[in-house]
Amino acid sequence: MKKMREAITITAVLILTTPLALSQDLKSPYAGQEKRGIKSLSREKIQEYLSGGGMGLAKAGELNHYPGPKHVLDLAKELYLSKKQLFETEEIYNRMHGEAVRLGRLIVEQEKILDSLFAEQKIDETQLQSLTAGIAKDQGKLRFIHLRAHVEMKKVLSAKQIDKYDALRGYKSSGGKNDGLPDIKRMNPIVFSMHDNNYWKVGEHLARAWDIGKEFKTKKE
Repeated sequence: MKKMREAITITAVLILTTPLALSQDLKSPYAGQEKRGIKSLSREKIQEYLSGGGMGLAKAGELNHYPGPKHVLDLAKELYLSKKQLFETEEIYNRMHGEAVRLGRLIVEQEKILDSLFAEQKIDETQLQSLTAGIAKDQGKLRFIHLRAHVEMKKVLSAKQIDKYDALRGYKSSGGKNDGLPDIKRMNPIVFSMHDNNYWKVGEHLARAWDIGKEFKTKKE
């Protein structure tokens, strides 16, 4: 009798909870977004477009040792930018930002028109093709503008500054043979001779450790 009551209880629980579970599975991840002014864009996304934000559009450059002008300006002190570098970086950023804001506004405006036509049930194939093509074109231009700024920025900075930038931004090294170790060729080390107050550049690579020592030892003997 006790086992029968338990079985009935379990069956009742399953009957009551199954519809709830099914309704949760069927619920769209878009639920609530129908209240947006522009359904396809969040407030944060709209703000990024209108303010000329990066939105991750230049990751291909940023994560491959092509610094972005905005972050270079933020790290100007740590990177020891010269006055010339600072001026050039500001120029690159201002040009990029101005064009990004202009295109961002166009994209938001076109998305607004597209949303309105759907909301009013007035969209036709011609309008749809024109608007989606226009948005895609402007999005391509926007990405180009951001990536171009990274390409321009790489020409302004030295190799050491780019390495420092990557380190400050928390990116991993490229995995080369000097991974995690100083690269003498890129450091351009110098030597100071105190007796005559002169600096000397360190010469080219001579030989691997021990090999050249053996050669000198043989000559001495």
